[in-house]
Amino acid sequence: MTQLEELLADWIPRQRWFAGKGAPIDTLRVDSDHPLLTGEPGLRVLVVAIGQRGTVSRYQVLLGLRPAGTLREELAHAAIGVCDLGSGDPCAVYDAAHDPELTGLLLERLAQAPAARPASGGGGPVRFARLPGAAVRTGLRSLVLKGEQSNTSLVFGEDYVLKSFRRLWPGLNPDLELTAALAGSPYVARPYAWIETDITDDGAAGAAGGRTRTTLAMLQEYMRSATDGWVLAATSVRDLYATPEIAPGDAGGDFAGEAERLGAATAAVHRALARELPTDVLTPADLRDLAGAMMDRLHLATSEVPELHPYVGVLRTAYEAFARVDEPLPIQRVHGDYHLGQVVRTDAGWVLLDFEGEPAVPVADRRRPSSPLRDVAGMLRSFDYAARYQLVGSSRAPELAPAARAWAQRNREAFSAGYAFGGGVDPEKHQTVLRAFEYDKAVYEVLYEAHHRPSWLRIPLDSIAALAA
Repeated sequence: MTQLEELLADWIPRQRWFAGKGAPIDTLRVDSDHPLLTGEPGLRVLVVAIGQRGTVSRYQVLLGLRPAGTLREELAHAAIGVCDLGSGDPCAVYDAAHDPELTGLLLERLAQAPAARPASGGGGPVRFARLPGAAVRTGLRSLVLKGEQSNTSLVFGEDYVLKSFRRLWPGLNPDLELTAALAGSPYVARPYAWIETDITDDGAAGAAGGRTRTTLAMLQEYMRSATDGWVLAATSVRDLYATPEIAPGDAGGDFAGEAERLGAATAAVHRALARELPTDVLTPADLRDLAGAMMDRLHLATSEVPELHPYVGVLRTAYEAFARVDEPLPIQRVHGDYHLGQVVRTDAGWVLLDFEGEPAVPVADRRRPSSPLRDVAGMLRSFDYAARYQLVGSSRAPELAPAARAWAQRNREAFSAGYAFGGGVDPEKHQTVLRAFEYDKAVYEVLYEAHHRPSWLRIPLDSIAALAA
């Protein structure tokens, strides 16, 4: 390894966005190194390839460079190390996402970029582009948003948020693709511009040079006055727990009206995506294949999580019923990772965010059409989580469990009613399909909680039991 690669091999595994935690790094190399600003300070875009257990993943690092000993105190937390990059002089390298002096250059490049569509062509190793009609203001100072797991987002003033995709997959990122298709909708934050490059595509031997267009970052409207949907739902649940003897509809923080409006907004987004992007149908044979994939995930989960065994019969029965559905199932582009943390409430209504899907899944898979009921199932599961997570480790859990179930059921019904009223397929009339998607999501959650939050494992297990009742 070069000096820089050695530093990156130590620094990257400690970052929140690194997806390979728990496995040793076998190889690390800088796949590509694109200077955006030379001199002092300098700015480069690196694509770093990391090999672990026989697979290679690629990550984006926005690298800042300053002479050794000159890194400002406020950037000390972003330091990667000191090395010689070929000039003969030692250089301090650091995560430039935290340096407003350098990130301002990104905003300037985006403001000056040519108008284009996300799938259009372009030249140069790193390309900046704006959506037609989108004007970008410059001179705004950036601040890194805290709390993100898989990406890094910079807020510029109170106007824009630049989401930098850390783990890179070959292909157009669905967040950019779907948001651009929905541009002008009141239910999404307005997209303005993006940054892209070409990366090595290990699975595209037929592609020219084995490299594929890949989204590095996207600039979008910053919803400065918005409140996170998960926060609103959790507040409602806390209000109910203060007086658990009162029905959820009579409690002071009843959420059902918001859940219904969220359902209508979700249906409106699904209808717009069906208008703007290709649709298809799954035949009964396709449904049997999909049911088989659900069964495979169940077998994997039960082999790793013994607590799931008592529910195998119920889950298998639901998947078998799904496999027997004899009507074609409409499919289209959907959100793909839909839950209360992916929506915000503004003064004007609900806005949907983060259309990239599950970041750990290849882009090609995330871009495949699916049933919109998959998104519905994801949100219904989120209501269960919002109702139950505050009971984890609580001595009052047995006392409050009935209130939690009542809150979840009330808001599940309200969301489903709003979705049907907003023009989506009526979830109540497609229970066999919806139940299969919900169970499949819950099985995924069982695996996730067993690996990452064992104390939360009862949440999906109890939800499976409730659905089966």
